[in-house]
Amino acid sequence: MTDLGAFSYSTDLVVGGNKVAVSIDDRIVIADTTGEVEGTITGLSGAYGLAMTPDGTRLYAALMGSGEVAEIDTATLEITRRVDLAAYGCPSSLALTGERLWVGYGGCGGASGALGLDLSVTTPEPAPFEVPLKSGPYLAAAGNTLVVGEGGGSPADLFVYDVSGAAPVFRGEIDGHTYSHGRLNDVAVTPDGSHVISAFVLPDAFEMWDATTLALVHSYEKGPEAEGYPATVAISPDGAYIAGGRNQLTAGGMTLYDRASGAEIYAASLPKGEIVNGSAAFSGRDIFSLLKTDSDHLYLWRLHDVTLPASTLTLTAEPGGAAQQPLTLTGRLAFDDGTVPGAQPLAVTRTLPDGTSTELPSATTAADGTFTITDTPPIGGELTYTVLWNGDESHRWSKASLTTAVRYVTTLTLTGPTSAAAGTRLVFSGQLQVTGATAPRSGTITVRRTRSGNDGETVQWPVGINPSASYMFTDVLSAGEYTYTAHWAGGGQTGPAQASHVVTVYEPTK
Repeated sequence: MTDLGAFSYSTDLVVGGNKVAVSIDDRIVIADTTGEVEGTITGLSGAYGLAMTPDGTRLYAALMGSGEVAEIDTATLEITRRVDLAAYGCPSSLALTGERLWVGYGGCGGASGALGLDLSVTTPEPAPFEVPLKSGPYLAAAGNTLVVGEGGGSPADLFVYDVSGAAPVFRGEIDGHTYSHGRLNDVAVTPDGSHVISAFVLPDAFEMWDATTLALVHSYEKGPEAEGYPATVAISPDGAYIAGGRNQLTAGGMTLYDRASGAEIYAASLPKGEIVNGSAAFSGRDIFSLLKTDSDHLYLWRLHDVTLPASTLTLTAEPGGAAQQPLTLTGRLAFDDGTVPGAQPLAVTRTLPDGTSTELPSATTAADGTFTITDTPPIGGELTYTVLWNGDESHRWSKASLTTAVRYVTTLTLTGPTSAAAGTRLVFSGQLQVTGATAPRSGTITVRRTRSGNDGETVQWPVGINPSASYMFTDVLSAGEYTYTAHWAGGGQTGPAQASHVVTVYEPTK
């Protein structure tokens, strides 16, 4: 998660090479593909739609406020040229195929449409083409396919064009009325131009269309971890995976689908806020998207190595952990494809009840993926241990956490007479002590009295703890040998403890 500051409704995200670009109204933020911000281009007027060359060296931005398209050198963050589109009004959506930039305009009260720009010439001239739009468009292009979608309203249509020649040739329309399409939030084209993926609010699915026949090929339905309506969609560089982001009132998430089978490969819930419509993009094995919060704060969200086969970490702790005493945790790293992990480094973190986190010495898995961690908790309470495997070239990272109750070492004393005459009132007392913490000043000690011999009579009763963490009880006995056992069950951050005492009671001498 990278904090980008205030959110703007004029926001878009693109990826190229090792660059990520985000438009935020009057500025464009450039980050690397780890999410680290490299610089910001300021002084722009209504920056919205973006497009970037595959190598990430050139960025194109639709400036709705000034009615221009700006070309930006991502190395210097300088605008290298501007194309005046004031005659077309509110350029908002961009798509790039080779040296041709496709521009969707409108949605500001005037006419909506689309045009092409030949970037190979010094001063590109707008070349509009006919699109029967009712509202401002969403554009997507790859290979020889360009899609222009209606960005609002219901029903909403998709218009598909062949751009292999000098001018776009209309292939046909995916009719919103026929398919009950309502409100387009995003659209994408596979790298080879063979298929179109749409993200309409209605119907509640990401849909794949044949870019030539315009037939519906597959619907990627929401699964148990994919609640909400479609908000954004992206296709991996190899065309094998589809990333679909969803929003709903209380949650949402990103789901990775296998394009061919429709199977869910990976799912992640939103760490905060909701996904910005149309903001998903692949960067190799990663997915980037934008999240906005209720307070209009914008974040760049990176989902790392999601296209790799999954790994799984498990973690357990031995029960009865005590503060300042060794605690053993065990676990296992496993790969979903069945291969053996071998020796793999694991990062280990311990979080105390107050939220303070400490990195512990790393652990290493055995050949079969099992591992053991030994730690000495400094204090008692609910401690959380987190183990992270950072992944490798063949498997996705994984993490496991557990919270375990660690108690302070507690001792209990019990003193009293060791011998006494029958019928005598006997007084016993004891003290509750906790190492490293304050002993409880209330609660109950359970006292059990057992008589030695054939009858083995046992009696049990509670005794209260007084404000000095001590306790006291009395008893009157007949002749015999008795064992008293005082037991503290533990509570909160204190562990259990017990103490015993033996007394011999004899008949008084006459």
